[in-house]
Amino acid sequence: MTDELTAGVLAGDRTAIGRAITLVESTRSDHRTRAAELLDRLMPHAGGAIRVGITGVPGVGKSTFIEALGLRLTTAGHKVAVLAVDPSSTRTGGSILGDKTRMANLSVDDNAFIRPSPSAGTLGGVTSATREAIVVLEAAGYDVVLVETVGVGQSETVVHGMVDTFLVLMLPGAGDELQGIKKGVLELADLLAVNKADGPNAEPANQAAVDYRRALHLVEPASPNWIPPVLTCSAVAGTGLDDVWSAIEAHRAAMAVSGELDERRRTQTLLWMQTLLHDRLVEHFDDDPEFRAAREGLAADVAAGTVTPTVAVDRLIELL
Repeated sequence: MTDELTAGVLAGDRTAIGRAITLVESTRSDHRTRAAELLDRLMPHAGGAIRVGITGVPGVGKSTFIEALGLRLTTAGHKVAVLAVDPSSTRTGGSILGDKTRMANLSVDDNAFIRPSPSAGTLGGVTSATREAIVVLEAAGYDVVLVETVGVGQSETVVHGMVDTFLVLMLPGAGDELQGIKKGVLELADLLAVNKADGPNAEPANQAAVDYRRALHLVEPASPNWIPPVLTCSAVAGTGLDDVWSAIEAHRAAMAVSGELDERRRTQTLLWMQTLLHDRLVEHFDDDPEFRAAREGLAADVAAGTVTPTVAVDRLIELL
């Protein structure tokens, strides 16, 4: 069965790709064994895609931007995969409909594949599933992988840890928003783009770009070989998207020449292993009834304020 699934993925069969991603997302032990074998076979065929992380505040137009950019890329001959990372999701399937209705045109494009994050409930689970989905999609021939952060907070750091280029979308009217930008997000950004730069928003977008460039001067660049550019674009009007993609390609080229691309991917792979090890160890010990009962009891004590988290963890470690 693994032979058949591997052949289907490598042939670019969409049904096989969907089945393979469902398999690697599963937490069942028998599925994990098959998934590990599948990934082992697919890994030599993966790694060739341009991986781009995309984040932005709610309302910035991430979905519209991704669809507009994705359609532009498929028209140019690329095969585009879109993945979403939503650590806050506890839904049981509604996100699939949501992602596909938000990107209605791209979702029916033969050269595009859209996959929402699983309702894993934990950031580690979503991270693992997304990383493994990237391997499947790259092996299937997708040469551009766009990873969208749907959740907020730590998801930006997580997505940055699995892509080559991290794009932060901003809104026009930087005044108030500039105050609320997390320095950490600016430190992660390889590229900033002010979206919705059309009509009456065109001038505010240009001013916002100036303000963001100034803000970036206060942040240490992530790479000595790259200064993050700040561009303007409009996903609705279709303007500036070619410039954004050119900047993404330029960044990847600069990182490849300096050797930082290979180093970043090595670091990301080690982080992937570390995250998997942590999650599997927790699962392993939670399978023990005595440990699980102790953990649940101490969690109740911590919530009640009668035991500190440090003491609770120390007691659990002693129990192990």
